[in-house]
Amino acid sequence: MKARIMGPNYTPGKKEDLFEKAIQRTILMMGRYVEAIEDVPSGNICGLVGVDQFLVKTGTISTFKDAHNMKVMKFSVSPVVRVAVEPKNPADLPKLVEGLKRLAKSDPMVQCIIEESGEHIIAGAGELHLEICLKDLEEDHACIPIKKSDPVVSYRETVSAESDQMCLSKSPNKHNRLFMKSVPMPDGLAEDIDNGQVNPRDEFKARARYLGEKYEYDVTEARKIWAFGPDGTGPNLLMDCTKGVQYLNEIKDSVVAGFQWATKEGVLSEENMRGVRFNIYDVTLHTDAIHRGGGQIIPTTRRCLYASILTAQPRLMEPVYLCEIQCPEVAVGGIYGVLNRRRGHVFEEMQVTGTPMFVVKAYLPVNESFGFTADLRSNTGGQAFPQCVFDHWQVLPGDPTDPGTKPYTVVQDTRKRKGLKEGLPDVAQYLDKL
Repeated sequence: MKARIMGPNYTPGKKEDLFEKAIQRTILMMGRYVEAIEDVPSGNICGLVGVDQFLVKTGTISTFKDAHNMKVMKFSVSPVVRVAVEPKNPADLPKLVEGLKRLAKSDPMVQCIIEESGEHIIAGAGELHLEICLKDLEEDHACIPIKKSDPVVSYRETVSAESDQMCLSKSPNKHNRLFMKSVPMPDGLAEDIDNGQVNPRDEFKARARYLGEKYEYDVTEARKIWAFGPDGTGPNLLMDCTKGVQYLNEIKDSVVAGFQWATKEGVLSEENMRGVRFNIYDVTLHTDAIHRGGGQIIPTTRRCLYASILTAQPRLMEPVYLCEIQCPEVAVGGIYGVLNRRRGHVFEEMQVTGTPMFVVKAYLPVNESFGFTADLRSNTGGQAFPQCVFDHWQVLPGDPTDPGTKPYTVVQDTRKRKGLKEGLPDVAQYLDKL
């Protein structure tokens, strides 16, 4: 019996991410036993053998040709805590890779990434989630002893002001010039893009009207959004603010490719960028098409974007948990002490009516959340129960270009971990003179 296997990226009517494969057998899961079964009536949960190599996490399997695929789950949390894993015995590496593939299938939330340095990274929603994933990996999926690094938090890069000068970059052959600036987005726009309120598939006039009304953007400029990045959907915008430039549309794809590259790997520590709007103000191009190809334009765009960030007071953003803590009245004081030590702040405290219990809501930076539960319990005599969920990104106070600040240390640590050159890149590397 052939079944249609529709992966998460399948669009009805297209051939991408669609496989036809015979199902080998159907099985029934009974606790820890697996029973083979002839047929399964509708409304039951069963296992299908022989389709696992086609699906990564989720998908739709059907024998009906016109069946529509089910929607992929969207998560309100993002995997912000990462650990690097390696086998204790290097000969076990293939088993680890196989185990990571199984882990990625078994948990819809977890991400398994291979860094450029060759490290295997597991990203999860928090410390506890990662602990469980690593335990599963070690005992069930890979079945080998594993070495793991300390958990590391992902950061985002952003800017806090408009570029203080017009940034110019010339192409390697010196025949093309790009002029750009970067400005921070108004508060709330990055969140709107994350939630899908503003997205690249919107009708451009309606989207421009929305941006004009809610964020006071110039409507004519807002109509000319070239791209969202990184990955074509992220919370950064590339806008065309040029007036009457020749051949502009011919280089659009190359500029967008450079923009995706720059927003995926920011200038400070090659982390994703967030909440930055890049404006292209002027472009001077060579008249021959061959001298303005992708090889000339893409790296130039990236250099120009990097220069515009470094001249716009770059900042780091850190992920923040919304933490809800339940405890009796006597333990509330202990909570404040723990949160203050960890840069957290309480924004709501209320008593549950008719009970002696209090619910305290606070924001806690993910970076400070490691060991938070144990610390909280020891300070409140085990009476406080925290629950944390990823809530938002906030700017890390301090200038990452100024030695002695926390962001500077974070940038240096990240660069060291990723094997980048020590010290911050210099603006002069990216800025060209007229």
